[in-house]
Amino acid sequence: MRRVLSTLLVALLLVSLLASCGDGKEGVENAAPVPTPAEEENYNTGDASLDNTRNQDGIGPDELLVVSFGTSYNDSRRLTIGAVEEALEAAFPEWSVRRGFTSQIIIDHVKSRDKVSIDNVEEALKRAMDNNVTRLAIQPTHLLDGLEYNELVREAGNYADAFQGLAIGKPLLTSDQDFQTVAAAITKATKAYDDGKTAICFMGHGTTAKSNDVYAKLQQVLEDQGAAHYYVGTVEAAPTVEDVLTRVKAGAYTRVVLMPLMIVAGDHANNDMAGDDADSWKSVFDAAGYEVVCLVQGLGELEEIQALLVEHAQAAIQSLNP
Repeated sequence: MRRVLSTLLVALLLVSLLASCGDGKEGVENAAPVPTPAEEENYNTGDASLDNTRNQDGIGPDELLVVSFGTSYNDSRRLTIGAVEEALEAAFPEWSVRRGFTSQIIIDHVKSRDKVSIDNVEEALKRAMDNNVTRLAIQPTHLLDGLEYNELVREAGNYADAFQGLAIGKPLLTSDQDFQTVAAAITKATKAYDDGKTAICFMGHGTTAKSNDVYAKLQQVLEDQGAAHYYVGTVEAAPTVEDVLTRVKAGAYTRVVLMPLMIVAGDHANNDMAGDDADSWKSVFDAAGYEVVCLVQGLGELEEIQALLVEHAQAAIQSLNP
């Protein structure tokens, strides 16, 4: 008799069912409005042909499907999501690494603009089934256990009978150790700016769900690690940019460094953080009299983040072993 789901997936399905009992208004981590063609005229998003979409057939018996929200910013997609996929490929050479995006809007936008096709999750699952994959491990690049992650669990569950074993890895910020690792990674990435006169602020997406607590927890971990000049806020929830500004004003800072707390550096990073509109983080801190430096770099570019997602995928793969 075929083994339908690993213990890990069963547990995750229970979590998703409980999550569906809420108000249904969870925010989507890493989600961002897709820029219109007119908005994109202000950006060089890069050459889409340099990105490996990983939607090839000929998969083999074991597949590692990497699921991301996605981004239409081609360079960022290659340097973040692509880099995570490459790290997973290097860590698990006997597994075929494939890609799936959860945002159909981004998939359609990239296909229309760049003539590049990226699988959505259902297409990726069907591709695995049609290629007679027997063991399927899915590793999301989501930051937290929110709506996107739970929808992925539910969608994968619909295909449970198609595989002898199926398991889903955890989001980036799950265990206490994950928070320690991420905090250490982002402080290392910005260490050159930490001169005592600079506030280093990270902009997350935010969610109305309880999982928004991860931002406050990360802030506490940073403080516990001695990162006194580091602050965490969100675009869509709390802490807001105003909350972060209030904390920064309490210090004797002359400069503010901004960096996205998101896997990719897409529309939120380029517009809500580093854009010139009056309500962007850059404009808010500039209006408050600070010198502002914007680091438009996604977390997926950091080797420590890639390594952490490899660890999560390893746990999922191990759960499929007899």
